[in-house]
Amino acid sequence: MDNKDIKRYSFIALLAVAGCLIVLNFGHILHFAGIALSALTPLIIGCALAYVFNIIMNFFEKHYFPKSDSKVIHATRRPACLIFSFAITIAIILLVMNIIIPEIVNAFKLIYAEIPPTFMKAKDKLLDKLDEYPDVRKELENIEVDKSAMIEKISNGAFGIFGSIIAFIGAVTSAVMNTVIGIIFAIYLLLRKDKLYTDVRRFMKAHVSEEKNAKINHICFVAHDTFTHFFIGQFIEALLLGTLTAIGSHFLNLPYSMMTGTIIGVTALIPIVGALCGAALSAFIIFTVSPTKALIFLVFLIILQQVDDNVIYPKIMGTSVGLPGIWVLAAVTVGGGLFGIIGMVLGVPLAATCYKLYFEKLDAIEAASGTAPPSVPESTKKQQPQKTDPAASKHRKKHGMEKNSPK
Repeated sequence: MDNKDIKRYSFIALLAVAGCLIVLNFGHILHFAGIALSALTPLIIGCALAYVFNIIMNFFEKHYFPKSDSKVIHATRRPACLIFSFAITIAIILLVMNIIIPEIVNAFKLIYAEIPPTFMKAKDKLLDKLDEYPDVRKELENIEVDKSAMIEKISNGAFGIFGSIIAFIGAVTSAVMNTVIGIIFAIYLLLRKDKLYTDVRRFMKAHVSEEKNAKINHICFVAHDTFTHFFIGQFIEALLLGTLTAIGSHFLNLPYSMMTGTIIGVTALIPIVGALCGAALSAFIIFTVSPTKALIFLVFLIILQQVDDNVIYPKIMGTSVGLPGIWVLAAVTVGGGLFGIIGMVLGVPLAATCYKLYFEKLDAIEAASGTAPPSVPESTKKQQPQKTDPAASKHRKKHGMEKNSPK
């Protein structure tokens, strides 16, 4: 038995021992993993915020006196654009809250005011139909609606649900602290992103081979391109859908037109299910005013959603995401089941990235072997990103992976 065999069997034995230890101590491993994840939560939030705000900041940097050679402009470009990005985001959040919260409060006040009279009207109509059943009528006549008792029961139920108020306050405080630390970390990342990028590139060149470096760069390029186009496209699409909903509701003389448009726009940031949830909430609020108008709103929104799915969304997204509808639904379902709303938002671009990389690899294998299929669906052709990564192109040329030059 030579040294190579000894090393291979030793590695297999170590792997088996490690697997047994993981299985035997799985509970402890999960516990420590939870502690580590809790400690890293602020940094994860910071990285996510930095990535999203970097998209906004890049837009401002391109338009912040781009032709100026002034040292003052160059020194203030990044801090000023970072402040603009945070200021616009905070202004949008405050505007949305100012539109939605008062209208929701008014809607629930209307529900509270309308429930007892509606119940009494239903009772009177039922009594008129039950003249031929005197016993049942007598029992129904004895039913009284005590408004104060109803409020007391609702209050008691609310106190029962939120009995652990201390734990709730602790969770909110922890979330606020994590968010604040994450914002601070995101600001540091954004201000130092050029230096961090240079350090990462130096590390990769020093410790990773050129071939692996090219592959990693290409994967990062495809992922960044897909995520960036997805976030920008999803935001524009949600903004247009919310605006069209508000305008259409106004012309149809539907109540709460501004609020319903805002709700649809905010919830549309979540692919597929977001607009459905927003439609249900908006229809319920309109229902408190008029059931007929709620039905008109649903019909209008269904028509608008069809126009959005077939005209607006494809024009905005183009071929940048390039994920078939069935996989979008699968990504939203799996992502939502695993990580909630965050999983729904990130599931689609993550699945689109894997989809693109897989078909790039498949095309390269088929081109190298000369067994390319006779006809490739147009949707698959359009799913390739429009941009090319220089490092990845160099890697493909070096190893003969270009489609038009098979081995």
